[in-house]
Amino acid sequence: MLTKTEPVSEARARQMNPVVLAFVGDAVYTLLVREKLALSSGEKSGALNKRAAELVSAHGQSGLLEKILPLLTEEEAEIYHRGRNAKKPTKSKNASVGEYVRSTGFEAVIGYLYLTGQHERIEGLFFTEHA
Repeated sequence: MLTKTEPVSEARARQMNPVVLAFVGDAVYTLLVREKLALSSGEKSGALNKRAAELVSAHGQSGLLEKILPLLTEEEAEIYHRGRNAKKPTKSKNASVGEYVRSTGFEAVIGYLYLTGQHERIEGLFFTEHA
């Protein structure tokens, strides 16, 4: 996985707007999904793109979140709740409100872990359910 040169402190990451954490988390999660699909499948790019879109959608993320929610640490759960409850600048066109707010919380956790350099934790959560 791509890594940035220097992680931000956990204190700084906790002070960031949870929607900004979700912005980063969405990109990280999308990259993980695409990497996993590309390395584990012989499908053509069109089929890979369709499968990736299903997994990174609010519906797909919400489903994964239900499986990993019990695995979150107390700190990760707090970040999730902040992301879930944050005022979002946009609305989802293809997901329920519940799925959309849960997926934002999920993405906030991924963004927080990525920015603080906890890449092994991201992969542990991700590959626990996508093995």
